[in-house]
Amino acid sequence: MEYLAIACQIIVGLGILNVWVLRFRKPSPYRGGQAMNMTEEFAAYGLPAWSVASVGVIKVSAAIGLLVGLFIPQAVFPSSLVLALLMLGAVAWHVKIKDPPAKSMPAATILLLTAFLAYYSNTLQI
Repeated sequence: MEYLAIACQIIVGLGILNVWVLRFRKPSPYRGGQAMNMTEEFAAYGLPAWSVASVGVIKVSAAIGLLVGLFIPQAVFPSSLVLALLMLGAVAWHVKIKDPPAKSMPAATILLLTAFLAYYSNTLQI
């Protein structure tokens, strides 16, 4: 189970960094509505412009926290919990604007992986 958790930390951590650092301004078939970049996606959800930077800082910090958690296990629970809550919100926004289910699959997958990490890392700390 430990190897599965490590794999999840790496996949989620690098995946979030990829989306928010490398692909921030690039189109993706998973962007909400007809958005071509992250800023347009947040606008499609009806969110204010300032929320892009706020969510970005939180997600990138939590992704780094998951990667740091490879060496400092206590970082995994809070990082995974924050990402799970944000991914729950991402799935809800896709549903709210009536995106096809396929568009919310990456967010739903990350939600499941981070929920697993939060549960698993919390059971280790008890």
